[in-house]
Amino acid sequence: MRRIPIVQGEHRVVAEPGVIISTLLGSCVAVCLQDPQARIGGMNHFLLAEPGDEVPPAEQQRYGIHAMELLINAMMQAGASRSRLRAHLYGGANIIAGLGRIGSSNAAFARQFMAAEGIEIGRCELEGTHARKVEFMPYEGRVRSTLIDRAPPLRALHAAGDAGGDVELF
Repeated sequence: MRRIPIVQGEHRVVAEPGVIISTLLGSCVAVCLQDPQARIGGMNHFLLAEPGDEVPPAEQQRYGIHAMELLINAMMQAGASRSRLRAHLYGGANIIAGLGRIGSSNAAFARQFMAAEGIEIGRCELEGTHARKVEFMPYEGRVRSTLIDRAPPLRALHAAGDAGGDVELF
């Protein structure tokens, strides 16, 4: 199996067997879309539903409203039919009390977007208080979602950040 990890603001579309797209989610949401007839699937990972102010073009894909259009367009370019798309929704947890209900807001956006676009929702694991690991096999349309009970210790995060960049908690 070939594994393709994605992070905030990314999406991938695949139309071949033996590939897994994976991501880790907290308050962010990942939408897995599949056209079962064309056997094309894709996943995105967005940080917030909609931008509040003017957002530079390079950062727009971090917002659900843009991330969804990018994913749908990429799937159609690969040969999927919009009318056959089926969605699986994950994430939107409210992990840190001090951050308010960002996760719930993201989850509500994902549900509303699917309803407005007429995209059927299959599996839906949104909200809660735990992070999730999501693994999607686009060709088969299968998804595995695993709750993560505890965040890594802070010292482990610092060690990872010291190796080459900032650490961004989601």
